[in-house]
Amino acid sequence: MAEATFLAGAPCWLDLMTSNTEGAKAFYGPLLGWEFQTGDQELYGGYVTALLGGKPVAGIMQKQPDQADFPDLWSTYLGTDDAEATMKAVTEAGGAVLFGPMEVPEQGFMGMVQDPTGAAVGTWQPTGMRGYGLVYEPGAPYWHEVFTRDFGTSLDFYASAFGWDITVVSDTDEFRYATLGANEASRAGVMDASGFLPEGVPAHWRVYFGVEDVRASAETVVQLGGTVLSGPEDTPYGTIATIQDPFGAQLQLASGYPAGR
Repeated sequence: MAEATFLAGAPCWLDLMTSNTEGAKAFYGPLLGWEFQTGDQELYGGYVTALLGGKPVAGIMQKQPDQADFPDLWSTYLGTDDAEATMKAVTEAGGAVLFGPMEVPEQGFMGMVQDPTGAAVGTWQPTGMRGYGLVYEPGAPYWHEVFTRDFGTSLDFYASAFGWDITVVSDTDEFRYATLGANEASRAGVMDASGFLPEGVPAHWRVYFGVEDVRASAETVVQLGGTVLSGPEDTPYGTIATIQDPFGAQLQLASGYPAGR
């Protein structure tokens, strides 16, 4: 298995805010081969950790009553060695702090920020839990990327606020994309979505999970009550499908892992 390594500024965790925790477990468990561990209600609000081969790969949390109007969604968290310093860097780079850093007892400090183009992303400073334990495996995180309408502003923000070493992969009107790191060492992407992001859909982070066979998994999605929104499509980065779980949260499934991963 490909074990994950924590790197400040790079994605280190992702979780689902859902209107139906038990329903989400019934969907993602069979789809991605997950088992689940529920945290103490008093300390962690019943936060559910998804496990793959005994290692944490994602989290699931129930929406609170005051979040009823929020859509079900997956969130990416970027690692930091100093949550307070990161919050300051975010505001200095033109972003906004939505909340935090908030201490999670014996685990770390979490926060949520918004970049200048409107995309929300979490922050995580570990004390006990360093993030997901596996990557690039079926059932584990595969990729993270932000869809933005202002490519240049996004690159400047993540370089300044999170210390990204940015590699521009393509800079044409048809395909404008950059990554944190280069080639096999890349950790996340920035996509210029100004030409195709529907009106009313804000800039946002997208999450990908690996599967053995995207086409077979797409059939499983439908059997479990989810929806295949696009794909499966063969790309230079693997076969990819965009899906929606039964409660509205969207994510990507991918297979055909990058060379060297």
